[in-house]
Amino acid sequence: MRRSSLLVSLSLSLLASAAAIRDGRAAAASPSLPDLMSFALMRTDQGAPKAVSVEQTADALKDYDVIVMGEWHDHTGNHLAEMALLRALYARNPQLTLSMEMFERDVQPVMDDYLGNRIGEDALRRKGRAWSNYAESYRPLVEYAKDHGLPVIAANVPNNVVRCVGVEGPGFLATIPPEKRGWAAAELHLDDGPYKDKFMRFLAEDGAHGPDENRTPEQKKEAAERSFAAQVTRDDTMAESIYLSLQKNPARKVVHITGAFHAEGGLGTVERLKLRAPNLKIAVIVPAEAEHPDAPSVQADDAKGNNFVFLLRGSPKEYVSDAEQKEAEMRMQANFRNLRPATGKCTL
Repeated sequence: MRRSSLLVSLSLSLLASAAAIRDGRAAAASPSLPDLMSFALMRTDQGAPKAVSVEQTADALKDYDVIVMGEWHDHTGNHLAEMALLRALYARNPQLTLSMEMFERDVQPVMDDYLGNRIGEDALRRKGRAWSNYAESYRPLVEYAKDHGLPVIAANVPNNVVRCVGVEGPGFLATIPPEKRGWAAAELHLDDGPYKDKFMRFLAEDGAHGPDENRTPEQKKEAAERSFAAQVTRDDTMAESIYLSLQKNPARKVVHITGAFHAEGGLGTVERLKLRAPNLKIAVIVPAEAEHPDAPSVQADDAKGNNFVFLLRGSPKEYVSDAEQKEAEMRMQANFRNLRPATGKCTL
């Protein structure tokens, strides 16, 4: 990513201004979204959705044990909204833990070393396998945690484990060496239900992620089941990471940052956290695209099962024609096939 640290600082300055504008009386009506750095917060768990400020949202969340913020990973406005809300939550209760999908369990020592000033950011990004958009999207969150002495949970399962589950199925986890088995959740929840239905629809609709077209129906079904197991390995591991943190530090609230698919409607990671700790009070905030940025509103499907919504302008269209989209899907399918081990056997 090419954005400099100067621009990141500028983004945070704009964020402070945006948060101030949305405070108090500005929340009376849903504000317009003039650009991709804009966001509007809408409360959706008290009848008809209503616009609220960052401060009002933080007030409403102060009694929750876990706040799950779903995101579109590449949307600037979404990241600005997360930063604003984290700051407001901390102002009300500094006993917070930041949990992140973007770092994996095996690099927790690297994250701890960075927070403890034993290594610099270069080592965090290399050894911690930070995402390519770390500097502009996740650096502000991590730096805020570091500056304020907040723990950061590397909550996710390593990607090579997910890939191997996708190739061999959930049985792969039983073959992991004991010293590495803790990288993934001890228990997976693979049952049928709304989340599985949603994931299977996603596979069927998205040719880039779905099974290859030249497979038999039975092969496609088996591949889809393995893909779901891989997805659930992420969800259950993140849920378990949050649960274990709360067990160790019950006085600390957890703010978990994750992709929207893992949180929407209280499914995915949220659902699996509730299975582990039914009495937890969990709030869910997810992004939604405003169909009319000048007068944004929340659609019924976006409101269902969520406490708040980050209303955002839609990102630019990735494709302008079916041919362009098909070409991209073929490239992605080729990439997925290339991830398969040459020997047909996964090892860590």
